[in-house]
Amino acid sequence: MSKQQLVDMIEAFDRLAAAGFTMGAQWQAVHEICQAHEGEAHFDWGHALCHRIEGDEWNADYWYRRAGKRRENRPVAEEWSAMRAEISTRR
Repeated sequence: MSKQQLVDMIEAFDRLAAAGFTMGAQWQAVHEICQAHEGEAHFDWGHALCHRIEGDEWNADYWYRRAGKRRENRPVAEEWSAMRAEISTRR
């Protein structure tokens, strides 16, 4: 995983956040980035968050496990904030 790939995911999630974490083109863009990097923990975590936004909790839980994370019952915006902070330290 390159630093630029993480930056791309962060920027895509920031656009999704600005759109209110709603389904649509911004969600699709993030989902495609995460799918392209399946098996890399940060991207799998992002994939989990995508499926939470989609409302597919079962699928989200699968991706949380793949990422070595557990789903917490906090708002998506809070989770993105925590995720962004953790990922940003990797840049």
